[in-house]
Amino acid sequence: MLGPQARWSRRGLIVGLGALTASCATSSRRAAPVAFVAPAPLTVTAEPLFVPPPPAARAAVTLDPRGQIRKALLDDALVAFRRHGDRIARKDEIYLVDFQQHSSKPRLFRLDMTTGEVAAWRTAHGRGSDPAHTGFAQRFSNVPDSNASSVGAYLTAGQSSGRKHGPNVLLDGLEPTNNEARQRAIIVHAADYCEPAYVAAHGKLGRSYGCFSLSQADLKVLRPAMDAGRLLFAGI
Repeated sequence: MLGPQARWSRRGLIVGLGALTASCATSSRRAAPVAFVAPAPLTVTAEPLFVPPPPAARAAVTLDPRGQIRKALLDDALVAFRRHGDRIARKDEIYLVDFQQHSSKPRLFRLDMTTGEVAAWRTAHGRGSDPAHTGFAQRFSNVPDSNASSVGAYLTAGQSSGRKHGPNVLLDGLEPTNNEARQRAIIVHAADYCEPAYVAAHGKLGRSYGCFSLSQADLKVLRPAMDAGRLLFAGI
């Protein structure tokens, strides 16, 4: 049998539960139904993606836009560029020599294949190509000891230095007209007969033994630029 305190506690608990149940029931009766509203559809506006045009659709680079290189020479050089492409490791620049030009004229050209721009310098030809020293190369040979210039496509084979000519660029001939270049020691080097003072005094450059000779200042510019694996094309 429960004592008075226990009976009071149970009664109080029962009364409390009854009051809570009544309160919930009253709240249920008074709460208004909530209508479901569907969310508005989500709209996303995105900037259109930029898709670059394929290479074929891009504007082609205009080679030599100022027409500094004789067209026939440029055409022949580009044919050689394609023909020997598997051997040309560095295709961003090509070098061309126009042996139709007088030696007093800038006739060694550097053609940038990415921009089309051209720069030019003077270079000598061999004494065997111009026995009378007229300033014009008239004959060409691939024969050792001919002291003549050779025409055709060359591959630059790296920077070197020799006891006779000092710093230079080695060349390998790629065609039957110049494939003896390494045996003949045909290189790009500096010489005093290519200095501006010599041209001013004589109206032409001196003659090499078949090498592409330059002034000291021009060699400093071209030697690191030519380096290894680029095309040098000499034409007439």
